[in-house]
Amino acid sequence: MNHQDVIAWIAEVFEEPAARITPTTERKDIAGWDSLGTLSLIAALDEKFDIHLDENEIDAMASVQDIFAVLRRHGQLAEA
Repeated sequence: MNHQDVIAWIAEVFEEPAARITPTTERKDIAGWDSLGTLSLIAALDEKFDIHLDENEIDAMASVQDIFAVLRRHGQLAEA
């Protein structure tokens, strides 16, 4: 996936318009990224990418850039 694909996927997960999400968007700026949204993100990472995160990794995700980093570590994000 490239960055735009990931942004579109994140928008879908959080039910937000993709135009409102950029690599620098923070968790607090995405209304759907609450506790339920975090569970949706965890499930989506597992379902789409077979990525399983521990509690510390989940707690550390505070921005779209952090999601990019997780995907990059697991070989799911192409470099720009």
